[in-house]
Amino acid sequence: MEVNIPELLKENSKLVEKKLDEYLTDLDEDTSVLTQSCRYSVFAGGKRIRPTLVLETCRMFGGNEEIALSCAAAVEMVPTYSLIHDDLPCMDDDDMRRGKQTNHIVFGEATAMLAGDALLTSAFEILTQTQAPAQMIVEAVRCLSNAAGSTGMIGGQVMDMDNEDNKGELTEDKLIKLHAMKTGAMICASVQLGCLAAGILPSDPRCLDLISYADSIGIAFQVVDDMLDVIGDEKDLGKPIGSDEENHKTTFLSFYSLEDAFEYAKVLTNKAVATIEEYENSETLRELAEYLLNRKK
Repeated sequence: MEVNIPELLKENSKLVEKKLDEYLTDLDEDTSVLTQSCRYSVFAGGKRIRPTLVLETCRMFGGNEEIALSCAAAVEMVPTYSLIHDDLPCMDDDDMRRGKQTNHIVFGEATAMLAGDALLTSAFEILTQTQAPAQMIVEAVRCLSNAAGSTGMIGGQVMDMDNEDNKGELTEDKLIKLHAMKTGAMICASVQLGCLAAGILPSDPRCLDLISYADSIGIAFQVVDDMLDVIGDEKDLGKPIGSDEENHKTTFLSFYSLEDAFEYAKVLTNKAVATIEEYENSETLRELAEYLLNRKK
C-alpha cells in the first residue's frame, strides 16, 4: 500500500507540535521573552523529518507512541537550537531561515543564544520526564547526548567551519565524516529513540539495521542538500541558494557532477531501503527514504 508521505509528515507535525506546545508554555512573565524566542524558531516550520523517524520507527515495531512523542519533541529541539546558533553573526551570519527572519534579527543576539541554550537543555529534561523504564531513559539520554555533542553534531559543525574557504581542503572521505556527524548523527539518534520507545535497545540487531538505514539516508540527504543549493528554488527553500559556492565550501558537488551526485544519493537510498525491506511494517520508512531523495526543498 502506497504511503502519502507529505500527508504523513503533516499529520506527524501536528502531533509533535502539540507536544512541543505543552513543553514550551510560558510560566514566568519575567522570562517570557525567552519562551517567545524559543517558540519563534520551534514553530517556524520545517519538515519534521527527525520526529517522523522517531514515530515511524516506534510504530514499525509496535512501540509506545506516547513515549515516542516525547522523544520526538526532544529530538526536534536539538536541531532547532543548533540552527538558532548557526545563524548568529559569529557563525553563518544568516538573516533568513525558512522564509522568516532569523531568531537573532527578531530577538537580538543575546536572547537568541540563550534560547538555543534553553532548547538544548529542555530536550534532556523532556527525556527524563517520559513514563518509561529507567534503563530506557538512561539509554535515550546517552543516545541524544552522543548525537548532539562533540562526537556528533557539534563536532561536525567544527569541521564545517574549518571547511569555510576550503581551509581544511577536505577529501571526500572527510566530507562524508563531517556530514555523518553534523547531520547524520541526529538522524541516527532519531531511529534509535524510536527503537527505545518500542523497548528495543541499541545493541539489538533490529536497532543496528535501523541505524544503518539512517546512516545511508543521512548522507543522501546532504547530497541532495548540496544539489539544491545549486539548482533549488529560493522560494521553496526559504533561504538564498548559492551560499556554498559563495563561501568556497567543499561539497559533494566538488567531487561529482549534478547527475552523478544524484546517482550517488540514489545508491545510498537503495541501500537504506534494502536494509529494512524484510521487516514487517517497514513500508513507511522505505517510502520516506525515496521521498527525501526526490525532494525539492
